[in-house]
Amino acid sequence: ADSTTLAWFLGTADIERVRSPSKSTVHRLGEQVDAATLRRLNELLTAAAIAPVIYLGETVRQPAGLDIPMVPDNIYFDATCLKAPIHLPTDWILLRDATRSLMLATASIRRTGLKVRMPQEPLVFLSDINALCMQMASQRRRPDSKKNRKATLRLMKKLTGKVAHHARAHRDLLTARRSDTALSEKEAAQIIARIDNILTQLPGAIRQAHERIIGGRPVPNGEKILSLYDPDIDVIVRGKAGAEVEFGSKLWLGELDSGLIVDYILLQKNQDDTTLIAPALERLKTQSELKAGLKTAFADRGIHSAANEKLLEAEGITSGLCPRQPQVLAQRLQDEPWLRTGLKRRGATETRIAIFTNVFCQGQLREKIHAHRELAVGRAILAHNLYVIAKLQIVQEKATKQASEAAIAKALERTQRREAA
Repeated sequence: ADSTTLAWFLGTADIERVRSPSKSTVHRLGEQVDAATLRRLNELLTAAAIAPVIYLGETVRQPAGLDIPMVPDNIYFDATCLKAPIHLPTDWILLRDATRSLMLATASIRRTGLKVRMPQEPLVFLSDINALCMQMASQRRRPDSKKNRKATLRLMKKLTGKVAHHARAHRDLLTARRSDTALSEKEAAQIIARIDNILTQLPGAIRQAHERIIGGRPVPNGEKILSLYDPDIDVIVRGKAGAEVEFGSKLWLGELDSGLIVDYILLQKNQDDTTLIAPALERLKTQSELKAGLKTAFADRGIHSAANEKLLEAEGITSGLCPRQPQVLAQRLQDEPWLRTGLKRRGATETRIAIFTNVFCQGQLREKIHAHRELAVGRAILAHNLYVIAKLQIVQEKATKQASEAAIAKALERTQRREAA
């Protein structure tokens, strides 16, 4: 059942005309709509959900098919980290990743018949680097651990230098004699690109490991290489229990009371949460129906600032941002009871984020590069909002059916009493 080739050979793939699309087909279909179009689709869906019911004679019409439209008076903002599918970016582990990728690409070239003299087979280098990695990991809590780790890193640097030399030689040979192999031009270009990607970043990865392990000097977050395969990954320090530091991209969401996500953005570079309110309000201005009905904006204390308070006041929106000072918060909760209710409801936004990231994004996006992840987030937002509206439709239809059945039962009861009288 898992082998499409075997299913095709046995003829079972055509039973009842059920066919599973291939991986390439799914990938191609997923990129037919760009991120801007997905955002526009979500805006149109939001406008349909909040549009009022229109009565045309005896016909009642609501664009999203809701008996009671969603009310866009309150919006709840929050930010989270959409984690990248990478291992913990330890400096010396990057050298193992580089060795693995270079030697696997080299082995692919050698299988085509193009070979450059090497002291051993490419995959043997993987065993060598793995042995050094185990040696590096075992040095913790041992006497002279720092000295031994430095010695091990020097061996790793020497090994990666040899690996880079052999990979570069095979890449040059493939570039010059690709026509002598069975590889197509695109297949050869893919192998060459894999090697070039690692060779370009390898000096930086070696320098980073040297600075931290041998030099004992920290490397600024902006200069760190977190992954050799995805450049658009940030270090996000959130200080939460179990997630002091996360690696990925910051995701900003804004939801209504109904759970509909009406504003979102996946940031390519990490920004402070306080700077994200202004762009959010600018995006909401493109949704005139939503902006006109918006009354209050709620968010946690990480988003609160004096500038944001003034901005919301200028836009005619009541600020429900949680103050940073406990004394100010206590006073506002006492003077403004609606703030307590709103902030309590804002806690459910954390649940909304968990549902979105763990269910609709499957815990973490497997796409690499920011543009691809942005597409995936747009598709997930659209799927989430369709689910929310469909669920609300079911609830409203069920309530209408129950009310109708109750009315019929009440009328029948009155008829029975009249007959009995």
